[in-house]
Amino acid sequence: MFKTSEQLLDRALKSIPHASQTFSKSLVHYPRGVSPFFIKKGNGSKVWDVDDNEYIDFVNSLAAVTIGYCDSDIDNSVREQMKNGVTFTLPHTLEMEVAEKLIEIIPCAEKVRFAKNGTDATSASIRIARAFTSKEHIAVCGYHGWQDWYIGSTTRDLGVPKGVKELTHKFEYNNLESLEKIFQEQELAAVIMEPMNVDYPKDDFLEKVKQLTHTNNSLLIFDETITGFRYSLGGAQELFNVVPDIATFGKGMANGYPLSAVVGSDKIMRLVEDIFFSGTFGGETLSLAAANSVIDKYKDFQVIDHLNTVGNYLTEGLNQLIDSHNLGEYFSVSGHPSWSFLHFKPQQDYSHYDIQTLFLQEMLKRGMLTLGTHNLSFSHKKTEIDHLLASYEAVLPIIKDNIDNHSLLENLECEVLEPLFKVR
Repeated sequence: MFKTSEQLLDRALKSIPHASQTFSKSLVHYPRGVSPFFIKKGNGSKVWDVDDNEYIDFVNSLAAVTIGYCDSDIDNSVREQMKNGVTFTLPHTLEMEVAEKLIEIIPCAEKVRFAKNGTDATSASIRIARAFTSKEHIAVCGYHGWQDWYIGSTTRDLGVPKGVKELTHKFEYNNLESLEKIFQEQELAAVIMEPMNVDYPKDDFLEKVKQLTHTNNSLLIFDETITGFRYSLGGAQELFNVVPDIATFGKGMANGYPLSAVVGSDKIMRLVEDIFFSGTFGGETLSLAAANSVIDKYKDFQVIDHLNTVGNYLTEGLNQLIDSHNLGEYFSVSGHPSWSFLHFKPQQDYSHYDIQTLFLQEMLKRGMLTLGTHNLSFSHKKTEIDHLLASYEAVLPIIKDNIDNHSLLENLECEVLEPLFKVR
């Protein structure tokens, strides 16, 4: 089933660490023997691997694809721009046009600076905050990329100087006391957080974080790399009506084309003229043309409403399935309709990773490309959700039976996944 994929994996391992440019697309997350490792093409909600196996994709390029693969409107906009050039000696008017559209739809946006990855944008936002406040320490909650200032706070901190690690402090979502404790001990330049990931904010958590941050003369940064263009057109800040000082966007804003952005108030963003945050490809026009089309498509086709509709259909169906099969001891569901999570509850004999490995093995057999998250796109219709729920109805009882019969490891057709690091 994966003969070509595994041959290419062996070849790629000779030239590329993990055979992938991205941890989350590699054999770190996909167990050898039961997984594809290379995708050949995608269309709408589906992808095909190099062995011509077909999948409904619920990972969607790590939530970067929010419209669907090979959307004709977006790709046609890119093709038209390609006729005129990609990167120039001077700025292209698309930089200004897309910036103006972001300012129109994002509550905190008065000025915009483009980059390529979420890490570019979050790292720039930290430098801006440090310059604005003349402070160095940062409080973090969620995942914010690979740069030293953040990754040094995780177990993947190899190569990060000790002095850099000491400037970053982690707090817990929906736990204001954990942030208050950091403020009692440190002078913070900024609090950077995903405004929501696994759980909804409780007891006005976001409002209280903003108040606490401003009381201490720090800046509030929302990392909306995923929540932007997914929870609402203006991001989670629009959905929850809590406006940060700075926000970062990426992934879905260009439907898979490489583009990210830092946005914020005019007063704060003026500092971009003084700090050094500059790159040759920040104004690359193909990604900007894609983003231009994406924003129009969101407005014209009520994309957010669709994501909410199919997402609620999915989570309601999955919760009903868990209840009807008495699976609550083993699984739970949380998150926003457009980005929800199936959680594997550790059991006495088996870890989260043991259970997830069997889950992936069985779901991939049924043509479902998922890591246990549901990163929905406009291309997912109820038909695709029905296929996913049917797969869950077959697979989740299999996992339960293997746990109850103490046979899970014996029924794996691959090695158990090794943990990377957990941030959500």
